[in-house]
Amino acid sequence: MTQRRRQEDRTRATRAALMTTARRLFAQRGYHAVPAEEIVAAAGLTRGALQHHFGDKQALFRAVFEQLETDISAQLAAAVARAPDGWASATAALSAFLDACEMPEVIQIALTDAPAVLGWATWRAVEAEHGLGLVTTGLRQGMADGVFVEQPVDVLAHLILSAVIEAALLIAHAENHRAARKDVEQTLLALLAGLRSPAMPRRPKAQGVAR
Repeated sequence: MTQRRRQEDRTRATRAALMTTARRLFAQRGYHAVPAEEIVAAAGLTRGALQHHFGDKQALFRAVFEQLETDISAQLAAAVARAPDGWASATAALSAFLDACEMPEVIQIALTDAPAVLGWATWRAVEAEHGLGLVTTGLRQGMADGVFVEQPVDVLAHLILSAVIEAALLIAHAENHRAARKDVEQTLLALLAGLRSPAMPRRPKAQGVAR
């Protein structure tokens, strides 16, 4: 193994250790309750390692947040891939996303701390980077399949993404996450149903979606 390869492996291992440790601590107690010194100590590293690989705790938090968003996007993509048609894809993606919104680490990191730590504009941009493509692809496929009425896809994708993000915040900030999720899911399904082609059934059975 070359020296360069060994250095690359050490770099990946150090970054992974910092991100794994930070993700666990941020999820448990929140960004502001976890000092950088605790993260590096728990990871078995030094403050210099954090500064070298990320710069500061906020940059590490952003990396953790983006990793979490990537994981959620992969879960949604897998749910869509298993669906047999455009409508099933849309409802499966919605269900998978709302499932994620009930996860403690998503509530704490992505929906509670990220807007405050990174700022609303940056948080929204990261959410769009990971979610907008999935929404756009799903809408295009649904329109091609005749499931949804033809609409300006890019505009509609942005509006749906905004509605879904707002729904996620409602769940995160509710006293009863499960009850909020039920109400949100019912409303978003009604919104999607309103976009369906007149040739499609207006009240389909959404098996595995409603709770």
